[in-house]
Amino acid sequence: MAFFASVSVTLLVLTATFFLIPTAFAYGLKAVLCSVGWSLRNKTNARRELILSQVRAEEEQHQSKHSASLASASASSPEDDDWEKVDSTVPGVAGNGKPLGEDWEGIIGFFHPFCPLSHKTRSNAGGGGERVLWAAVKATQERWPKAVCAIYTGDHEVTKAAMLERVETRFNIKLHAPTVVLLYLSTRKYILSSMYPHFTLLGQSLGSLIVAFDAFNLLVPDIYIDTMGYAFTIALSKFLFPSVPTGAYVHYPTISTDMLSSLDDSTGIKGLNSGAGAGWKGVAKKKYWHIFASIYGWVGSKVDVVMTNSSWTSAHINSLWGPSRKRLEHKNATVVFPPTAVSELHSSIDVSSSSESTREPSIVYIAQFRPEKNHSLILRAFARFVNETRNNNNNNDKITASGSTPKLILIGSVRHSSPDETHIYHLRLLAHELHIRDQTTFLCDASWPTILSHLRTSSIGTNAMWSEHFGIGVVEYQAAGLISVVHDSGGPREDIVIDLGDGATGFRASTEEEFAAAFEAALALPEQERVAMRLRARKSALRFTEEEFARKWIEEVAKLVSQCRKK
Repeated sequence: MAFFASVSVTLLVLTATFFLIPTAFAYGLKAVLCSVGWSLRNKTNARRELILSQVRAEEEQHQSKHSASLASASASSPEDDDWEKVDSTVPGVAGNGKPLGEDWEGIIGFFHPFCPLSHKTRSNAGGGGERVLWAAVKATQERWPKAVCAIYTGDHEVTKAAMLERVETRFNIKLHAPTVVLLYLSTRKYILSSMYPHFTLLGQSLGSLIVAFDAFNLLVPDIYIDTMGYAFTIALSKFLFPSVPTGAYVHYPTISTDMLSSLDDSTGIKGLNSGAGAGWKGVAKKKYWHIFASIYGWVGSKVDVVMTNSSWTSAHINSLWGPSRKRLEHKNATVVFPPTAVSELHSSIDVSSSSESTREPSIVYIAQFRPEKNHSLILRAFARFVNETRNNNNNNDKITASGSTPKLILIGSVRHSSPDETHIYHLRLLAHELHIRDQTTFLCDASWPTILSHLRTSSIGTNAMWSEHFGIGVVEYQAAGLISVVHDSGGPREDIVIDLGDGATGFRASTEEEFAAAFEAALALPEQERVAMRLRARKSALRFTEEEFARKWIEEVAKLVSQCRKK
């Protein structure tokens, strides 16, 4: 009897140890991290005060220049009764000179290690993440004019003045300079994919913790927002600074259920990892991805407010993060469509029956020259379309009533000294092998006027990426009046090329044959129907304006400001 009692006690102790030690370790680790966070906050307090004093000094200087310019304008036009004008470019100032937002004076830290801006490109050819960042800063300034927007960036070679000038040049977004602060990271290399040839997802995620710690060594913000998809940095922020509200704008999940399902795909159409789950290496990769997805799901529980760029992204984020966010106040992700240059394209390009004569039977594809954009599918589909057109004179007359030969124009940015250069070389070879070299044009790092010209004169805009998370380029096609022929997946299928009740706004396809057929159908539309579809698409694009983005962004960030006030 004593033996069994002893065994029972032993089992009880072992069971208690099994459960209590991890719990005790977790509490101990949490206490250590909070202590580190307290140390970081104290360490950066001096820099915080210096930043705030510099902001106040710049603000006073700005207001002094503004007052001087008003006085000068008044002196030069004394007869003008409306002499007391307010500069509309000053953020947060209404027509009556009063602030639009509340007087919240905290610091919002935007984690965006890569802010490269080229003077050349202003469209999706250079990526849409930067436009989201700067439009978010602009909206924040308008709502909370006394708040400081601190950008954690690794672009040491760019000064604040140069950065803001490029933002205005590229995106036509004019920011209020005094309340923008750039904090330069020295550890950005740890999130480069080239650092991790194997276990890239895990490597970059762990590397982001190093970069985030570097950021917090520079400044501990009052609100922390990740705008590039480094969710692990938010978990670190929560452990170091539990009282700091956190937000995330997710362009695409680090891992998604689509990625997991692609490993077992035998069709070859589900992205770069299609069918990669075969064999022992595939089984190992599948196990690794599932484990990472579980960790990623837990990380989602540390984000107070989640914004996503599309319904597709939102569905995946809610699927992966949802189970761990049930107890949070704002448990569901909110779709905040990224801002697109819809207004500029509307004012620059005419869409009407009279403008139809200026459009050629050209197909334009604006996307970075990267493998996942699947340019090869468009090349093969275009070759099939051209060959079928050549072999059928009646269809040729129907498709190209103007007598012009269909052309394919591929426009995109190329990351120099990278695999992109090899990739575009192989695409050129493919065009040659398909006998469409003379009808295919490659434009690398094209200027915005050049892009605008092709949007004005082309008939079709295409996109072939499987599960494109949103598709800013497709919105630009619609705003420019092009007929879209896009991959039947992701954001283009769920949010953009949809029927809003008054008819189709484009075509969707998945295979080479379907894309070729869609090209033919789009170019064969009677003129009246073709113009009607262009106008429907242009109207549909109004859902993705900068104004609509700003409205929804402010609604979500207001939740974080409210949490910040309560602490």
